[in-house]
Amino acid sequence: QVQLVESGGGSVQPGGSLRLSCAASGSFFSINAMGWYRQSPGKERDLVTSITSGGRTNYANSVKGRFTISRDNAKNTVYLQMNNLKPEDTAVYSCWVAYTDGDVAYDQWGQGTRVIVSS
Repeated sequence: QVQLVESGGGSVQPGGSLRLSCAASGSFFSINAMGWYRQSPGKERDLVTSITSGGRTNYANSVKGRFTISRDNAKNTVYLQMNNLKPEDTAVYSCWVAYTDGDVAYDQWGQGTRVIVSS
C-alpha cells in the first residue's frame, strides 16, 4: 500500500501562485503515473494533470499554460506549480498515484489539500 502526504494548499488572490507537493511512500514495486485531481463543491472530481514515469504530461484544457506538473522519481514526489490562479480553480486538490505491487495495478488518491482563490 502507498501512503501519500500532500502539502502546499492555501488561500491566494486571483493571479497568485501556489505550489503543491505530494510524496509517496510505502510498499510497492513501481510507481507508473502520478498526478492531481480536483473537486469543487457540487461537482465531480476531475483530473487536472498527470505525469508518467517517463515524464509525459497531460493537462486539462482549463489549466494549460498556467499549471505545471513535475516529478522527482528518486523521491517519489510529484509537484504542481499553479500560476495565474483564478477563482474557478478553487477546489480540493488530491494527489493521485498509479502503482504496481507484484502483478497487480492500483490507483490511490490522497486526502486532499484545499486551494481557495478569492479576492
